[in-house]
This record gives sequence, C-alpha cells and structure tokens, in this order.
Amino acid sequence: MEEFRIEFLECWHKLPNKALFLVLFAAWLALFQFFGNPTLGYVKSASLMRWMLDAYHPAWQFFDSDDGHGVLVPFLVLLLFWIKRKELMGADIRAWPPALALIGFALALHVGAFMIQQPKISIIALFGGIYGLMGLAWGPQWLRRSLFPFFLLVFCIPLGTQGQTITTPLRHLVAIIVTAIAHLGIAPDLIRQGTQLMDADQSFMYDIAPACSGIRSLMVLLALTTIFGFLMFKTTWRRLLTVLAAFPLAVMGNVIRLTFTVLVAEMFGHEAGKNVEQKAGFVTFAVALVGVFLIERWLREPPDRIDQPVSGAGLEVKPT
Repeated sequence: MEEFRIEFLECWHKLPNKALFLVLFAAWLALFQFFGNPTLGYVKSASLMRWMLDAYHPAWQFFDSDDGHGVLVPFLVLLLFWIKRKELMGADIRAWPPALALIGFALALHVGAFMIQQPKISIIALFGGIYGLMGLAWGPQWLRRSLFPFFLLVFCIPLGTQGQTITTPLRHLVAIIVTAIAHLGIAPDLIRQGTQLMDADQSFMYDIAPACSGIRSLMVLLALTTIFGFLMFKTTWRRLLTVLAAFPLAVMGNVIRLTFTVLVAEMFGHEAGKNVEQKAGFVTFAVALVGVFLIERWLREPPDRIDQPVSGAGLEVKPT
C-alpha cells in the first residue's frame, strides 16, 4: 500500500495542467449534476448520475440487475489507467486547444439529448466531454494512448428493455439448439415453446430467462472479450473478432448449461434439474473463459509483430 501511495504521488507530481483539468472537470460534472436529467417524471432528480444509478437498479441492488455492471465499469477503467501509467506518463503531455472542439461537440450533444429527453445520449456526452478535457490538458498522445481503456465506459450506458432486441433472438437460438441436442437421445420427448422447454406431459418446464441467457451474461462477456482483445492483440481485425466472439460464446455457454440441466432432470427428476439450473450459472462464464483462451491461441500474432508497441491500446506484449 505504501508503494502504491509513493508511486501515485510521483505520477501526480509529474502530471502538468492538473489545476486546469480539475477545475474544468468539476464544472463539467456540475453541469450534469444540476442540468443532466430532463426526465423528472421517472427519477425526481436533475442529476444524470442519479438517473444512471436508478437505471442500474431502482432498489440499488446492482448485482441482481441486468445493467448493474455499470457501477463497476468506472473502477475497472481507473484500474486499467493505473496499469497503463508508464505509457501515459511517457506521452508528450501538453495543453492542446484543438480538444475544445471535442468538448463543444459533447456539449451540443447533451443539449440536444436534454431537449428530446434522452439521458442515455447524455451519458455519451458526459464521457465524451471528459475525454475532451483530458485532451485539452494533456494532448493528443494522451488521448490516443487512453482511448482504451476509456472506451470501456460505453458499458456504463444502461440498455434496459432495449437489450432484449439483441438477447431475445439469442434466447430462441439457445432453446432451438438445446432441443435439437436433446432429441439426439438425451430427452427425445423434449418440447420447445418459444424459450420454454418441457417434456411431453409437462412434468418439468424450464424457461431460458433473460437473467440467465440475456443481456446480463452478454454484457459481461462483451466487456471480457473487449478487454482481452485490446490487451492481447494489435491488429484491428483480431480485436474486433475477439469482441464479436462474445455472442457465440454466450450461446455456447448457455447451451452447455441447459443441456446438462435437461440431462440431470431426465436422470434424477425435475427437482434435481431445477437445482442444477439455479446453481450452474457459472458454467456460461467458464465456457466463455476457455473459449477466449482458445481464440487467443488461434489468433496469436507472429513474433515480429508482438515485439512492437501496441497501437491504440498502447501496450507492449512480449513473447513468453
């Protein structure tokens, strides 16, 4: 802890234009605190940050909410900034007035979002303005080197019911695949109705619920594959492919979990299957982790490229 304190203070003292950034940062946050949320009929506060907390979960039970991960994302971003501290401090740090254009765009975006009562767009403006403030105080190299992890703040935008547009087809796909596998011999009488799975006499029934196979697992996997892709690869297509892998990995993990649930229900009864369904949520993420490491082996970059600094992510990965 003492080493962290010493190194933090050392980096802090080396960082120029701190007063400029902190004053403007405080003013920017004040704007969104007092004139951030236009939808007062839903959350009785003018604060956009208060609206975000309520969107993550009205009862503040973040870990039971599909958007509850938004509370943790800023801390993850700060951690990654700290990991990248040597690279950031090695940039050409200087005031850069052209960043005012980015701040102005973010301000205009918020004004427009405020007028049409779209706080989710205001969240983009909030983070876009902070990004512009960093550029104003510390220059274009800082912006390039901090694009990741700053990009991860996109996961702070709550999707709510809009996420079902993506996850509902995935839930149906999981149900179709599990039914097809079951018909190979595990449970020949398994019937699918939408996202519900049941046997012929309906002695057991499972619903591929959004909490298990929907936006919650997908967003966590997207964050995982995004971090992994930017840390491990330099080329854009490898990073993009790793990020997009979250979708098939989410499907694969839930197919394995639910197939195992059906198998247990056929062998030991409905109650046993129900217990497995409730306690085997970790299987989805275990399968995803294995899949991510297999993707890294498949997409591993040649040694001559690994020795070069990472473009955009700003990391240097050395061969083991």
